[in-house]
Parts: sequence; structure tokens; C-alpha cells
Amino acid sequence: MPKKDTIADETADANADVADLGYEAARDELASIVSRLEGGTETLEESMRLWERGEALATHCERWLDGAQRTITAMTDEAEPED
Repeated sequence: MPKKDTIADETADANADVADLGYEAARDELASIVSRLEGGTETLEESMRLWERGEALATHCERWLDGAQRTITAMTDEAEPED
């Protein structure tokens, strides 16, 4: 097995499953991570891991919401009568 060159490679691998999550699952996990980070009881290493996962989850949620907005816009544009 090839050795990881950077922490970023390890983080990307650890968060690869985020792409398979639905919006609600990603949002709920993100809320849990925020709560843990706000608690301030995690080690520095765990806090960094949680932060990176939270960033991946936030990006994933934003993509879901952007896609939903595009779908709604397309549907409402189609429904509007042409003058």
C-alpha cells in the first residue's frame, strides 16, 4: 500500500463517504460535530479531524441546497406563462 504523502490525502480518504450522504444525514452529523467542538473537550488532533470533517459536510450540504435551488428555479421558470 502506498504511503500517504500529506495529511490532506488522509483527510480526503477519511471523508470520502460524505459524498454518499443525503442532505439530512450530512446536516445532522455536522450539527453533532459543531456541538462537540463547542464543548471544548476534544484533543487538538480530534478537534482538527472533526473540523475537517465538518468542512466536508458543510460543502456537501451547500451543494445539496444549491442543487435544490436550481431545480426549484427551473420548475418555476417552466411554470411561468410566456407573454
